[in-house]
Amino acid sequence: MFEVGLELVLFFGLVGFIAGFIDAIAGGGGLLTLPSLILSGLDPISALATNKLQSTFGSGTASLTFFRHGYLNGRKVILFMLLSGGGASLGTLAVSALPTQDLGKALPFLIMGVAIYFILSPKLSNEHGTALMPEWLFLGLCVPFIGFYDGIFGPGTGSFFMVAFTLLRGQGAIHATAQSKVCNLASNFASLMTFAFSGKIILAAGIPMGLGQVAGAWLGARASIRVGVALIRPLVVLVSLTLSARLAIEAFPSLREIGRAHV
Repeated sequence: MFEVGLELVLFFGLVGFIAGFIDAIAGGGGLLTLPSLILSGLDPISALATNKLQSTFGSGTASLTFFRHGYLNGRKVILFMLLSGGGASLGTLAVSALPTQDLGKALPFLIMGVAIYFILSPKLSNEHGTALMPEWLFLGLCVPFIGFYDGIFGPGTGSFFMVAFTLLRGQGAIHATAQSKVCNLASNFASLMTFAFSGKIILAAGIPMGLGQVAGAWLGARASIRVGVALIRPLVVLVSLTLSARLAIEAFPSLREIGRAHV
């Protein structure tokens, strides 16, 4: 039986707050929350299930904040959620049939590409640009595909949505962040539903971390709206580089040995 004392409750709340703030702006909050849950004593499956619970709190709060400030269209919100959530559900069902190990080896390079894109892109601003893909194709292909990826694997989903909305649909940085949060909310919730009847969701850990996410996501979304590109670009780059490095170490164990040899 997993027991949570006051110190652990406060720890979960603090981690959730920091992760929620970062995730609302650039994604990647799972870099903090998932390891924290595992280090607290949860088995990997319980940690994954509980992480989906708390991250739904954060992405939901960020989405609601952006919606209230007029950065989301009501009809498109529903469509985004249906397509992303549907893709995530299919991904979760397919997780045992697809070679996720091979995906894990390619992922660090893909996320590194996200960082390079935001470093070199001179067009990232709060203003809308030229769309490279028609909306119907983007909605029918990109949104469910990234949602599918979140269901089957997950790391970097927010970053991939950001690139998709800025590069393919020409969205301004704040609008792209807002729409990324809605899509990520749907994929998180769809995955959460697959764990709902598993008995692996640890409420004593997920609720305090989720409440921290609410506060952090609210503050992060408001900071994103007020500061805009000056805050979004560097955080997306930092999170992408950090996530890429961590995934590379996990996918290529030899890198750990090289690191230890130089310590």
